[in-house]
Amino acid sequence: MEELPKINIIYEDNHLLVVEKPANIPVQEDSSKDIDMLTILKKYRKIKENKKGEAYIGLVHRLDRPVSGIMVFAKTSKAASRLSEFIRQNKFHKTYLAVVNKVPSHRGTLEDYLTKDNKTNTSYVTTSDKGKYSKLEYEVIDSKNNMSLVKINLLTGRSHQIRVQFSSRGFPLVGDSKYGLNPNNINIALFSKSISFPHPITKEELTFTLDTPNTYPFNIFKQ
Repeated sequence: MEELPKINIIYEDNHLLVVEKPANIPVQEDSSKDIDMLTILKKYRKIKENKKGEAYIGLVHRLDRPVSGIMVFAKTSKAASRLSEFIRQNKFHKTYLAVVNKVPSHRGTLEDYLTKDNKTNTSYVTTSDKGKYSKLEYEVIDSKNNMSLVKINLLTGRSHQIRVQFSSRGFPLVGDSKYGLNPNNINIALFSKSISFPHPITKEELTFTLDTPNTYPFNIFKQ
């Protein structure tokens, strides 16, 4: 059997898997045919639970391939349906850390209408009649070497939203080859740090948080 990347399982019960997604692993199979999170977690369940058939893993939200951090997957179709409904009801709360070029104002709210070009897999700011409303709140935690560590409260979940909204204002994320420059060929400085949501069965509010990566450029800032 193909050796699978080791995935940090943060929490697991009969309904949920909360995991740490590594950078550069796609959430689901794409044109690269590289190993993806859904495949990894289905095989994890199959081995752990000694399942004869294919194990179920439900995808309820996404992270871009180069982005790392916390993700929630469903282990039953019922849990997947309820988690998806919680997302539509804005009951999922996600906090990200990013390192952006330059120094934005100390805190702010970014609001745009975004649309996606599926041919180029690129999102961009457009008009209200053509795009989807997109909103986030941010706070600058620290600045150094003309870069800023920002904490982001993502209020809508559009494709490439954080990357596009900061880049369009002249603050592209460090390491973002698509919406900025990446001369040193480093991983994009965007990390899904915490997530809160109701349990799909018990309705208990769950919160999970990861330590900030000790890698450049996150590690140059005081935490």
